[in-house]
Amino acid sequence: MSATKAATVTEEPSVYQQLREHLAYLQMTAAAEHLAPVLDRALKERVSATQVLEELLGIEVEATKARRQRGRLRFARYPVHKTLAEFDFDFQPGVDRRVVAELSTLRFVEEKRNVILLGPPGVGKSHLAIALGVAATDAGYRTYFTSAADMVSALQTAHLEGTAAYRMRTYLGPSVLVIDELGYLPLDQASANWIFQVVSRRYERGSIVLTSNRGFGDWNQVFADAVVAGAIVDRLLHTATVMNIRGASYRARAYTAKQKLKGGGAMVA
Repeated sequence: MSATKAATVTEEPSVYQQLREHLAYLQMTAAAEHLAPVLDRALKERVSATQVLEELLGIEVEATKARRQRGRLRFARYPVHKTLAEFDFDFQPGVDRRVVAELSTLRFVEEKRNVILLGPPGVGKSHLAIALGVAATDAGYRTYFTSAADMVSALQTAHLEGTAAYRMRTYLGPSVLVIDELGYLPLDQASANWIFQVVSRRYERGSIVLTSNRGFGDWNQVFADAVVAGAIVDRLLHTATVMNIRGASYRARAYTAKQKLKGGGAMVA
């Protein structure tokens, strides 16, 4: 072996190690992990340095996207992971597929429109609300999930501790705020005021996806103050998409199916 070839061979490990160290220093861990196979393929297929760089950067970009997506989902605090593809339209024919398809484009987020899902318990309101939030999260938007009761409780506690302004950022910052189960419990004057504060301060600045088991005509019974109730409805409904879902309960269907299975098992035994 010539001296030149020998020098090249001995230098290769140090150059490779330097590349890994540079990538690690820049916190490009995914590219560092794939460096060896990418370089091996480049040598075999005589790939250019530009192509090698593009592949390594592509790997790092995808890893960064996935990491940020996981972070957005952690911040959003969805109680379960639901998607629009999982929604059973055949069981709930009252849900307009065209409206859901339009919402799935997420134009409502860009246009800062609200989505209001009304209907009795178990008809899929929360599924659709969470699925829209998850879709927005997947698209790169910041979203946040809360029940109405948890939100007013958190804001009231923060108010007593003198940190209400800081806590309010949790509900005002995200592009999409999902508020679940408004109307299941009556709200006193203070709670109604917190709902109004969130809705009014997000008005035309960010989207709210809200579910309620009460029609708008019953909201006077939900809120202690009819004037506040009217103001909340007025702001929510402006340029909002409203879906009034009437149908059978998914939970009742699941319970019936479970009971049938139990009955079938008893008969077999």
